[in-house]
Amino acid sequence: MSQTLIVVCPHCHAPNRIPAQKLADGGTCGKCKQRLFTGEPVALDESSFDTHASRSDIPLVIDFWAPWCAPCRTMAPAFAQVARQMEPQIRFGKVNTEEQQALAARFGIRSIPTLAVFRDGREMARQAGAMDSGALARWIKQHL
Repeated sequence: MSQTLIVVCPHCHAPNRIPAQKLADGGTCGKCKQRLFTGEPVALDESSFDTHASRSDIPLVIDFWAPWCAPCRTMAPAFAQVARQMEPQIRFGKVNTEEQQALAARFGIRSIPTLAVFRDGREMARQAGAMDSGALARWIKQHL
């Protein structure tokens, strides 16, 4: 019997069951019929963050950022590049701390960019400061 994973849709945020051996094939959402993996970080708010962090069986890497932050803007292409490389084994998300102040406060985000790795609804690692794509990929692999 094959293992089934729960993967949350990046579009409608509905949980989907997919066979583990078919994770690399991507798949489509049973609710909205869009692709479950786009190779792009998902913009998350408080509700969708909680769904992705606690309902999905794949790890979640979050970039807490703000539009006015120069290091955040500088790191964004590297974060997107690593998302393309590491999906579908890992979901990548972005939380705009200006728009999602309650979520930033909940996690005590004091400087940006701040990166955090979540698995099974729990924060596993955190790193403040911008990284290039190589350092970011190494940091993620170290904590998963």
